Amino acid sequence: MVEFTETFDVVVVGAGHAGCEAAMAAARMGLKTALYTLNVDLIAQMSCNPAIGGIAKGHLVREVDALGGIMGEITDAVGIQFRLLNTSRGPAVWSPRAQCDKQAYRLKMREVLESQSNLKIKQAEVAELIVEPSLVVGRPSLADSDLGNVRRPTTLPRVCRGIKLRDGRTVGASAIIVTTGTFLNGLIHCGEQQYPAGRSGEPAAVLLGEALKQLGLRGCRLKTGTPPRLDRRTIDWSRFQVQPGDVDPTPFSFRTRRVAHHDSQVPCYIAWTTPETQRIIRENVHRSPMYSGQIQSIGPRYCPSIEDKIVKFPDKTTHQLFLEPEGLNTHEVYVNGMSTSLPVEVQLEILKTIPGLETAEMLRPGYAIEYDSIDPTELERTLEVKKIAGLFLAGQINGTSGYEEAACQGLMAGINAALKVKQEPALVLDRTEAYTAILIDDLISKGTNEPYRMFTSRAEFRLHLRIDNADRRLTPLGRRVGLISDTAWSDFEAKQARLERMRRLLEGTKLTSGMSGAISAPAEGMLGQTLAQLLKRPEITVEQLVPILSELDTEFFDRGNTDESAAGLSSEIRNELKSVETEIKYEGYMQQQQRAIDRLKKAEQRTIPDWFDYQSVSGLSREMQEKLVKIRPRTIGHASRIPGVTPAAVSLVNVYIEIQGRRREQAAVL
Repeated sequence: MVEFTETFDVVVVGAGHAGCEAAMAAARMGLKTALYTLNVDLIAQMSCNPAIGGIAKGHLVREVDALGGIMGEITDAVGIQFRLLNTSRGPAVWSPRAQCDKQAYRLKMREVLESQSNLKIKQAEVAELIVEPSLVVGRPSLADSDLGNVRRPTTLPRVCRGIKLRDGRTVGASAIIVTTGTFLNGLIHCGEQQYPAGRSGEPAAVLLGEALKQLGLRGCRLKTGTPPRLDRRTIDWSRFQVQPGDVDPTPFSFRTRRVAHHDSQVPCYIAWTTPETQRIIRENVHRSPMYSGQIQSIGPRYCPSIEDKIVKFPDKTTHQLFLEPEGLNTHEVYVNGMSTSLPVEVQLEILKTIPGLETAEMLRPGYAIEYDSIDPTELERTLEVKKIAGLFLAGQINGTSGYEEAACQGLMAGINAALKVKQEPALVLDRTEAYTAILIDDLISKGTNEPYRMFTSRAEFRLHLRIDNADRRLTPLGRRVGLISDTAWSDFEAKQARLERMRRLLEGTKLTSGMSGAISAPAEGMLGQTLAQLLKRPEITVEQLVPILSELDTEFFDRGNTDESAAGLSSEIRNELKSVETEIKYEGYMQQQQRAIDRLKKAEQRTIPDWFDYQSVSGLSREMQEKLVKIRPRTIGHASRIPGVTPAAVSLVNVYIEIQGRRREQAAVL
């Protein structure tokens, strides 16, 4: 029996975006929590782009916030430019994005963590996990043999009891959450040069990486990269197209009324490569570790390096780049779109071919990094490792890319680790409830051989998973587990009441001749229709109805408007109106999706017992058996989403659940 130097309820290893959410969730749920990091000064470091959100990623941040996470509130406090993306398309794909002050984000996150009760932040290197060996219990009975249904002995999973630090101390915990990012056996590549590191200038977690390999979990090597950073004082800004932020930004957090830098946002700029850029990269692509064979692992498909773009899209002579400030108190500029691992001298040559960057000085070169990850099919839907009880994994260790993908996993791992310690039922979301659930379901069902990035196209029911209704979908769940404060819950209930009141007003108010002036050139047949019926017309928007609505419900509009026109609406009121409009305008489509959701939920309710034996299912091919045994799906719906598992195989499993269940009952009687 190990004697521990210290004990906690929950220990989190790694203080990146997943680790911060996991630690905060566990601590807020009342558990004694420790967060271990290699460097407390680099908590929540933005290793790559100093931005939060983007297409689908913004949805994830909204969901983290709705459940009671902190990424959204931190972003609202330190964001220096906010934009709502995709507004020219349907509301299902609108997504917020914020450029952040990189240093301020890190400092604000540390401030929030340090002020949280039940949470201790520790600087130390975790060298290994303390895992108790598995136990074998149960013996086959004579009755089982007579029935031809030999009961196999049950092997209880190994149990993770704590961690061992490099300095020899041991720390016990009821649940361990590992969120190591790119640090596990990290190896940086820049041209022909390569060296071990977790990030540029930081050591890799070699000891923990090797210790995890000894646990027998399937793993793989993945790769990601980052672009060079430039000195803004050496850039000719007159050569670029300006990309300003929104005039009245939409906050990430439902609890934020107005972002901190509302009136002091900074612009980003759009640049373009040239045919000369293309020529230099083509002539030097053999020196890129990705093409020289130095790197064998797979990088993110949807965030390719600049050399990847040139090779894979040879007919495209120019590529778009974004120049993004890294903060208000630094001259460092991030070149979004120019991720590269080419040698430093080649990176400098490339910069000179881009109009406006001819004299730019490079502060940090771009590089690629390889790191170890664990096959996510090793995980339960709670993000607990199937083979090792009490061990949870979250973030890039599970094969994902991006701060937002990491944060939502960290939050779910933190919640479920805390619930496990408290011996309460786990919180498991399904694909119809959240993008977070889609991400987790994709990972545990399909695994990944490249860094996984979230897209709205991964969702079957996008209209139900919008940024505006994330609170309605998930805040009651966050409240149930103890992450939503009384004040936040009161605000949530008040908002839902406002939206319901506005919807009833639209459905109960008919357009009269006195109101029709609000609608430019009203069409024939509009008079006498309810405002809700008008909103179903594609040419009518809720903004056109603001003059009418503001007279009928003054309380709804008396919350910071500058006037009673649509132009004077605050972002809070405008977004609430758009939410109601979406529910009305797309009601038919949403009802159609709801029927499909109901069918999916029915399949998810049909569970596959832990004792189910795939190898005794007559007619199930060896290939199907291997896939199902590897993943061990929990439901029929889950089994149907495993790549290569046919509908016929799923039907066989469904039938044999009953057959094997009856055999077990007969054996129990005998």
